[in-house]
Amino acid sequence: MNITKNQLKTRIAAAGKKQAADLVFKNGKIIDVFNLEIIEADLAISDGYIVGIGEYEGREEVNLKGKYIAPGFIDAHVHIESSMVTPVEFAKVVLPHGVTTVITDPHEIANVAGEEGIAFMLENSKGLDLDVLFMLPSSVPATPFENAGAVLHAEHLELFYKNERVAGLAEVMDFPGVANMDDRMLDKLVQSLSKSAKVDGHGAGLDSTGVNIYRAAGIATDHECTTEEEARDRLMRGMYLMIREGSVAKNLSALIKAVKPANARRCLFCTDDKHLDDLIEEGSVDHHIRLAVQLGMDPLQAIQMTTLNAAECFGLADKGAIAPGYQADMVILESLEDAAISDVYKAGRIVVKKGCYLDSKRETAPANQKLTDSVRIPSIKKEELQIPLLASQKAHVIDIIPNQIMTKKKVEEVPTDGHFFVPSTKLDFVKLAVIERHKGTGNIGLAIVHGLGMTDGAIATTVAHDSHNLIAAGTNDEDMLIAIKTLQEINGGMVIVKNGRVIHSLSLPLGGLMSHLDYQTVNQELQLLNIALQKVSSHQDFNLFLTLSFLSLPVIPELKVTDLGLFDAVRFCHIPIAVDSQSSAQNEDLDSSNVAAG
Repeated sequence: MNITKNQLKTRIAAAGKKQAADLVFKNGKIIDVFNLEIIEADLAISDGYIVGIGEYEGREEVNLKGKYIAPGFIDAHVHIESSMVTPVEFAKVVLPHGVTTVITDPHEIANVAGEEGIAFMLENSKGLDLDVLFMLPSSVPATPFENAGAVLHAEHLELFYKNERVAGLAEVMDFPGVANMDDRMLDKLVQSLSKSAKVDGHGAGLDSTGVNIYRAAGIATDHECTTEEEARDRLMRGMYLMIREGSVAKNLSALIKAVKPANARRCLFCTDDKHLDDLIEEGSVDHHIRLAVQLGMDPLQAIQMTTLNAAECFGLADKGAIAPGYQADMVILESLEDAAISDVYKAGRIVVKKGCYLDSKRETAPANQKLTDSVRIPSIKKEELQIPLLASQKAHVIDIIPNQIMTKKKVEEVPTDGHFFVPSTKLDFVKLAVIERHKGTGNIGLAIVHGLGMTDGAIATTVAHDSHNLIAAGTNDEDMLIAIKTLQEINGGMVIVKNGRVIHSLSLPLGGLMSHLDYQTVNQELQLLNIALQKVSSHQDFNLFLTLSFLSLPVIPELKVTDLGLFDAVRFCHIPIAVDSQSSAQNEDLDSSNVAAG
């Protein structure tokens, strides 16, 4: 905490009632996140900090008429790029939802533009009404089995640790690198731990031995749990449990069962990846509070998890509570059960009034060319999208799990013309292609996916976690080729093609991930994109683009695809699409006995 002697005098004088406080809330119900109780008293604020609870007079006084005062909400782990808008615009979206602090990992833009990407996010998020704290990307690329736009080692991260808004090392997803004591991975861990910084985990599919390895390596959190059993296992081994509810991965209803009074202080909420339209319609971690309460949790405990727990997890000593000595980040609630937000204060200054953000204009520097010219692929021919497959052969197939980023690895009989795979909308088998788009290598990884529910056409996007190559899914090669070419022309984004015609596209020229436009305009375009999706998909219960964007993430079990081909995330190696009948049984046995990479 940076503080001068005069500031300290001001706060002490106001606390001791020797001078009037800057701001006093009267007739409010203060949420005590330490004791999970409600306090009815005045709340005094001076110099942006809370200085007293009791009876106070202020230069400005606000009568809350029985409304609740909660600490500002904290999203413990979020990729701002997944909102498809810049930090400046992201702040305008989440502040009305009571979020005054986020812990962000810029590994999306870092996978595209490396150090320049991180620098852009730091600069664009500086001086906002939203506090944006950074965890530095640990795995760029996520694995050595794909090609990203950059490679980041410890030496590339060192300078960023000097920034006061950098809090540690972001989700370590290269489990084999940790378990096998890879020098490059250990350098990053030692670098962060030696600075007493936090290290986030990414333990998707890890068994107890894998969690032991992560904890022994100093990794403190995990947001990849999907079952109550996994949650308990992490908590028992001393991890903080981040309960995620995003646009694709929706884990709260399963994980909330693991939260008990005895362990609740080790649990917190995060969104991880959430699209702009979902943030606007549902909210951020305020949505977690509502869901948790609907599932039977005490509203005060849910608020504690969203505030104090997150602050303590990341060592934010002056955030997360309504108490003297804490920064006056506050959410004024009409009611507890539905977390109905009226006003939001940041450091004692109102920034949201009656649900509307009081916009503060800010000039932003333009992004450099490395961010705005990121789709570099050679011309692709139809022959390069063919998947050789004899009529007698079975295939390894990616099987979708709705509203999860995990997939199932299946061996299936799929349609062929005797020589190549043929997509079938009737059987719900479509073609998948991941095309390296950063350096023009010409790499194309192909796969067969089941469960997308596509009825026609093709979709493609440059939002393809985490290396963010170009990923396309289609019922026919012609539409896939048009979709790929269109993304080149608009410099990244999302596109839908049907019958040889682009029916809608959304340009995301900042790294192929974000728009430079205001969030209202981007949201309007997203709504049109979602309407257009209905022309090529029968599924309304999950977001097709979001699901597609995670099919290239090779650190999430069980089967994914990179620009180098079909990837088994359990065995952590590439595998052929066509199944060799003699070895398939042996391989499937190996899958069940291996620890998944996290």
